[in-house]
Amino acid sequence: MITMQHVCKTYKVSKRDAGFTSAFKALFHKEYEYIHALDDVSFTISDGEMVGYIGPNGAGKSSTIKILSGILTPEEGTCLVNGLIPWKNRIEYVKSIGVVFGQRTQLWWDVPILDSFELLKEIYRIGDADYRRNLALLAEMLQLSDLLRTPARQLSLGQRMRCELAASLLHGPRLLFLDEPTIGLDAVSKLAVREFILQLNREKKTTVLLTTHDMQDIEALTSRIILIGKGSILLDGNLEDIKHGTDSAEAALADFYRSHNL
Repeated sequence: MITMQHVCKTYKVSKRDAGFTSAFKALFHKEYEYIHALDDVSFTISDGEMVGYIGPNGAGKSSTIKILSGILTPEEGTCLVNGLIPWKNRIEYVKSIGVVFGQRTQLWWDVPILDSFELLKEIYRIGDADYRRNLALLAEMLQLSDLLRTPARQLSLGQRMRCELAASLLHGPRLLFLDEPTIGLDAVSKLAVREFILQLNREKKTTVLLTTHDMQDIEALTSRIILIGKGSILLDGNLEDIKHGTDSAEAALADFYRSHNL
């Protein structure tokens, strides 16, 4: 399903001190810093797997998701998803993936949810019969029937996140990227989202790559974790590899970060 081999991604970031003098100098002479977001990253994920992709802020998680989504192009390395290179075969590739960013939305803010879904239907060129079937199934699984005629701006965060999940799955993707899907949600909404993801994987065999800081999400959804720090893969295994018999996954992960100076 997913194969990344020796992928590298570097960002060129301009730097200057505060103040008018520094701003004036920067007009003529800019200073840059090179940030190695990904450094020789390699891993594989099989069909139907649910994998937690974790690490501290700035570790390279979002850069990886963006490369796998076809948004970014790496300087080095190869990446194949379902036999396609994400950034070179984007039109064909995006038909097979769904992406949910917890801090971004793909819903139009001032129109009913159903209008956003209709727009996505046209973007992905979903047939009428497939659209009606998928919408009915997702509305039932995510309890959306009472929300579809409500503008996105009038929904609670938990309600909107359920609609975001449905939006990403209308075209029936085989692969789902989840970037902080439960951020800011209350306990009830988190449980609902987790149960839906589990059901989706169980019934549809959808492959899921989950990026989150919430270790309860990881424990509830995944049996395998890939841990990245400072742009490099530090662990590919399971939570027991870092817990070492301790009860708290959060404490074990914090100890792991400290031991690797993250």
